[in-house]
Amino acid sequence: MRLFSNKRLLVVCSLAFLLLVVTACGNDSKETGESTDQDTKGSEVTVEGKKGEVTIPADVERIIAPYHEDALLALGVTPVAKWSIGKMVQDYLEPQLKDVPRIEWNLPQEQVLEQSPDLIVLGSDLASYEGSYEDYQKMAATYAMPEDVSNDWRKQIEVFGKMLGKEDKADEVLAAYDKKVADAKKKLSKTIGDETAAMIWVQGGKYYLFEKDRHSAPVVYDELGINVPPFVESMGKSQAAWNPISMEKLSELKADHVFLLALEGEQGIETLEKSDVWQSIPAAENDQVYIMNDPSFWTNKGLIASEKTIDALVDTLAK
Repeated sequence: MRLFSNKRLLVVCSLAFLLLVVTACGNDSKETGESTDQDTKGSEVTVEGKKGEVTIPADVERIIAPYHEDALLALGVTPVAKWSIGKMVQDYLEPQLKDVPRIEWNLPQEQVLEQSPDLIVLGSDLASYEGSYEDYQKMAATYAMPEDVSNDWRKQIEVFGKMLGKEDKADEVLAAYDKKVADAKKKLSKTIGDETAAMIWVQGGKYYLFEKDRHSAPVVYDELGINVPPFVESMGKSQAAWNPISMEKLSELKADHVFLLALEGEQGIETLEKSDVWQSIPAAENDQVYIMNDPSFWTNKGLIASEKTIDALVDTLAK
């Protein structure tokens, strides 16, 4: 009987010891897991900007990036203020930014301070801002884009992804965009073949014909493979000053399809409709002139702007 009790005691003690070890291991695992979570939650990132290396704080939330909101929104990030010139904003982004306050395009320092940013993103043309780079640095971490980033919305998404810990998201949205381009290109090649298309921004009664590299034109010609009209080809590369084209010159536009980008009620549209010169171009003769009442995404560059341009082209030409 005593022997049985000793054995029983030994078993109980062994089980107790085993339970103690398992519990301790569980606690260690929990503590290790918590430590790992903290390590991966967010950390500072250093990126190379136009003015040298910039350290971006972990988990930034209040971002000002005037005229580069497209790239932020593509990554699922809403800025604390949006680019504007007076009351003019980027209309195509308003569904996501309608409740976001405006900030003037040249970033007045008082307006920046009002938003208490923890990251300020500037374009490459630093002379266009009211304050100096050093002025903005005193308010928050400030990144000035090198020209190659400022001029390439894909690079903007990649850089923003790195700065904000959203590199996977950046890869995801860029891959989805490339698929969208491939699908649209296939549809358009079947419906319009080797026909040409041109875009004209109609504003204030004047006509601005897109060169093959201005605003959304690279999406149309380079990515979707739509042919460039000979007259547009002859214009060469776009210049900083975008000058209107005369009605007489427009008569040389032998394009099969023409997109007129104009706000509703724009007087220049009525002028074209009454012009014998305009009515003689191939697109007008064949009833292939299309009025687009939201010029904002056509006259911009960005992932969202490009997607909207593709949708408009497919909806219009790939019927």
